[in-house]
Amino acid sequence: MINAEKLSFGFNSTYLFQNISFTLDKDCHCVLIGSNGTGKTTLTNIIKDPDNYSFEGRLKLEGAGRIGYISQFVDVDGEQSVTVFDYLCRDFVALEQAINDICLQMESADDLDEVMERYQELLDESSAMDADNYEVNIRRQLKLAELESKESLELEKLSGGELKLVQIIRQMLRRPGLLIMDEPDVFLDFDNLNGLRDLINAYKGTLLAVTHNRYLLAHCFDRIWHLENGDLQEFEGSFAEYSYSRMQKKIDLQLASLSDEEEINRVSELVERLRKTASEISEAQHGRVLKGKVSYLNRLLSRQIKAPFVEIRQPDIQLPEIESTEEPVELLTLENYSLSFDETLLEQVSFAVHSGEKVALVGANGTGKTSMLREIWQNRNPAIHFSNAAVPAFFSQLHAVILNDQNTIYDEFFAIGFETREQVEHHLLKYCFDPDSLGRRISKLSGGEKNLLQLAKLAAGNANLLLLDEPSSHLDTFAQIALEDAIAAYKGAVLMVSHDFYTIANCADTILFMEDKGIRAMSARAFRKMIYKKHFSKDYLELELQMKDLETRVARSLENGDCVEAQRLCDKLAEVVAQMQEN
Repeated sequence: MINAEKLSFGFNSTYLFQNISFTLDKDCHCVLIGSNGTGKTTLTNIIKDPDNYSFEGRLKLEGAGRIGYISQFVDVDGEQSVTVFDYLCRDFVALEQAINDICLQMESADDLDEVMERYQELLDESSAMDADNYEVNIRRQLKLAELESKESLELEKLSGGELKLVQIIRQMLRRPGLLIMDEPDVFLDFDNLNGLRDLINAYKGTLLAVTHNRYLLAHCFDRIWHLENGDLQEFEGSFAEYSYSRMQKKIDLQLASLSDEEEINRVSELVERLRKTASEISEAQHGRVLKGKVSYLNRLLSRQIKAPFVEIRQPDIQLPEIESTEEPVELLTLENYSLSFDETLLEQVSFAVHSGEKVALVGANGTGKTSMLREIWQNRNPAIHFSNAAVPAFFSQLHAVILNDQNTIYDEFFAIGFETREQVEHHLLKYCFDPDSLGRRISKLSGGEKNLLQLAKLAAGNANLLLLDEPSSHLDTFAQIALEDAIAAYKGAVLMVSHDFYTIANCADTILFMEDKGIRAMSARAFRKMIYKKHFSKDYLELELQMKDLETRVARSLENGDCVEAQRLCDKLAEVVAQMQEN
């Protein structure tokens, strides 16, 4: 289906990836992972539209035919007033009309061969899309995504997550030779996420997805492409198996590296002795021996093991350093707050956020979470009150609210008070931005890089109340974990909108669950029990938490040079991965 050999691409003489090779077989479900900014979306765009890119190497697509594409953004081309069913019928109705038109052309065509060729192409397309059964297929897909009750609803009445699923269904119904999905899970609620999982797993064609969603990574893919540090690695198997394999490789590399270090140190000492001897005794023989040993040392240094998929760029996310208060202080109050657009979303709700609290706003798509958080930040509604002790700051899922796309990264941080380039460089190194990248315009950054920039701006302030709207969206799995650690360590208060179960489960003390135009407060433990019952497997999620803990402990053991303990923990990790495969 896809074969690439020594593919290279970059901007301004800097390579995003260089000499990468990969294959994708027919009917395979492959996921492309990697740190933010490594070029995942660029690679999928090259596969989708190779003629639009000047790349080096060879890229061959055999039997792919038509390529379907699902963007991370929702766009229905101005068709909001169309019903869901009619929207999904559009391609089939258009194909049927094209066949009827070509039949009419046959009656008066001068060049019948050309018309017949086009007619056969349309018939082949109709057969490939199973157009004779399209109404049955549409209803089957809607049921799979748990959207069967929405088929007569107009698109404008759908939530963002439901609309995204409808777009995915439309692309799947077209049955392209290759379907590319760029972060299809962004902003989906728990129900919609399960619908997406079922759609992916039932899809019979070849699929290439970019996602950071840990739930989808665990349940939907049998092949992994990992793009990291300019290189690409292929792995056949589950994401859990790949994570274990990568951790075991890290141990093996460290052991090999220690062996190399011993040899390098031995040869370095020998070279120093030879240099001293050569300076005291001027003989050609000593010079030749010295030259040979120096050459051998250089070869040892050059072949030291490099591990682009083991040493992954993980940001050191830090939130504002503030003093914690001995007694909880009320920072934010909502009293009898209501929210409505065409219809009432929230009615007479009240809650408060205190210093040090970590609160998550959770609910289905379309219940008003983001709108309420944005209105809290704007603070123009009399039902919203910040206390004098509150110093709020805002993270927006709409990057342009916080970042100026026309600015360079330097400009953005000079605008908030940084005085020198060196200060900006030092601050942003923690967020995986090297000095060479800081002259780039923000408009050229990936979604994940823009999220990291927002977090870096928050860290430079002194806020004691963070209003975070989908902060983990677009972040790679390694950055998500770093964000969770940063929120847990933050001494201030957090009010956060998120659809990511892991972020909520690992960060929130209190859940404000939005349903039926109201808000129900519950503990994180009660929320987890509800989610286990309705959406996820409790055993699986507990195993994944064990896996994360073991991976962290393996990494710490390796940092301390204790390879024996790292191997013991990695053996335990293998047992957990085996149990995950059974669940």
